[in-house]
Amino acid sequence: MSILGRHKFFERNSIYMLIGIIVTVLIGGIVEIVPLFRMETVIEPVKGVRPYTPLELAGFNIYVREGCYNCHSQQIRPLRDEVARYGHYSLAAESMYDHPFQWGSKRTGPDLSRVGGKYSDAWHVAHMSDPRSVVPESIMPTYSFLNRQAADLRRIDKHLKALRLAGVPYSDEQIKEAYNDAVTQATDGADAAGLLARYGDKINVRNFDGNPKMVSEMDALIAYMQVLGTMVDFTSYDQTALPTKTAEAQP
Repeated sequence: MSILGRHKFFERNSIYMLIGIIVTVLIGGIVEIVPLFRMETVIEPVKGVRPYTPLELAGFNIYVREGCYNCHSQQIRPLRDEVARYGHYSLAAESMYDHPFQWGSKRTGPDLSRVGGKYSDAWHVAHMSDPRSVVPESIMPTYSFLNRQAADLRRIDKHLKALRLAGVPYSDEQIKEAYNDAVTQATDGADAAGLLARYGDKINVRNFDGNPKMVSEMDALIAYMQVLGTMVDFTSYDQTALPTKTAEAQP
């Protein structure tokens, strides 16, 4: 039977066409979905990427709770204008421990993929407390209450344990010391040897909000923002291999 004849067969027999459609969709679905169950096959391993510290994770939770993702994406596209404005394009591995990930296309404010280390802690405190004091044209709401609220670290160990079930490689020791590590990271002059041993030596350890009396939500949020885009050493990547196509810049 010719190809045209087979086509007529399916056109004249709706039941067989339905069965054919279902089989085709199932095969396509299996080919696309099954590889996603093995993260190592879809995400290129990148040296330097680590799970968030407990304090950074608390800041990530605040970032999500306050809906920061509604105005700020964390996804730099591989286009020349994007790279020129924000830095190296985003790598999938940089978000491999984000639950949920913060990629997106909405930008009322700038992309924050590479904001870590770009501004001082004092700038972030001022920006959160009164956005227009540092960016006059900003339409961002005020988040000064973060300075007055203590970060909820009582159950941070349970959050690490839950994330481990989702594939984030937290160790038993990291979970056990989660609360102490969060407090240590936000304390000037603290003995951070244990924290650094568990998470690496590229950890920002300091009082982020300038208030030594408590570990505030401002501490946690700034700790999270100051690590964004700083884990990967991009000197190992070919920075000259930029795309030649230029798209219209987003705000």
